[in-house]
Amino acid sequence: MKALVTGGAGFIGSNFVRHLLGERLEAEVVNLDKLTYAGNPSNVADVAGDMRYTFIHGDICDAELVDTVMRDVDIVFNFAAESHVDRSIDMDTPFVRTNVMGTAVLLSAALRHGVRRFMQISTDEVYGELPWRDPEDDSAEGVAPRFTEGTPLAPRSPYSATKAGADHLVHAYHVTHGMDTVITRSSNNYGPYQHPEKLIPLMITRAMAEEQLPVYGDGLHVRDWIHVHDHCAGLLAAAERGRSGRVYNFGGAAERTNLSLIRTLLRIMGKPETLITFVEDRKGHDRRYAIDFGRAAEELEWAPTLNFHEGLADTIQWYLENEEWVAEVEQAPSP
Repeated sequence: MKALVTGGAGFIGSNFVRHLLGERLEAEVVNLDKLTYAGNPSNVADVAGDMRYTFIHGDICDAELVDTVMRDVDIVFNFAAESHVDRSIDMDTPFVRTNVMGTAVLLSAALRHGVRRFMQISTDEVYGELPWRDPEDDSAEGVAPRFTEGTPLAPRSPYSATKAGADHLVHAYHVTHGMDTVITRSSNNYGPYQHPEKLIPLMITRAMAEEQLPVYGDGLHVRDWIHVHDHCAGLLAAAERGRSGRVYNFGGAAERTNLSLIRTLLRIMGKPETLITFVEDRKGHDRRYAIDFGRAAEELEWAPTLNFHEGLADTIQWYLENEEWVAEVEQAPSP
């Protein structure tokens, strides 16, 4: 299997490159990454010497380059995306360009070269928001709604709108051209190599420095968390066993309010809750996300394996042991 992984120097992409090479010895991986602020060559430094791995510095919007790279590829894993909601609120044009136009370039080339399967890695944010519930209230368990693959798309941020647009394009290629496509949507990822602008690494790095931890609004926004290693296992299962034209949700069965998560993180790190400071809420901040991954469990025989508390502790330890990586990423120029 020759796989083209776009955005393979980013957080989820780099973890997947490592997972694929480790799990499938026959796999060849071509990593196409623009190396924006969120893409870091050091994320994949440990596989750079693998004869099965090739890195290409480039943009998925470059049609000529993509056409060249796509030759002899069996499967595409499209991780390449602008992904930070706050940045999309400030400037949405890069999100439209990469997330929508870039996906269109990839699909066109994949169709032209007869790629066997196109994997679109999306997000639960395309579904919009769910009614709020307290994750610690066991009486609501089983009755509170969760996103299913049939939930209508209702994105509420420029970022999620561009990801929904890309998903629609992928589905259109399946219907119109008969292309073998699979779309995956996961809940919030966490784990090693995540950019420090994201919630968990931001809180870890701030707490390490004993700086204030900014919490949006009242801190009661609810997210479901999945460890990136569980997500990668789900992606490989969907690539190998998923049905063409299907959408698969991946969740971690770990709903938490942001405030509860941060308090847990501080307890693990032995830091005081006085570091928490509440700041003005994000515009259009979705109140709750939660994933129903029943289809993945039934059709792919997949389920998350990592306990959230243990996964969070392991993630904190990784950042404590990789302060040089954090400093390098934080010093990288922003767009």
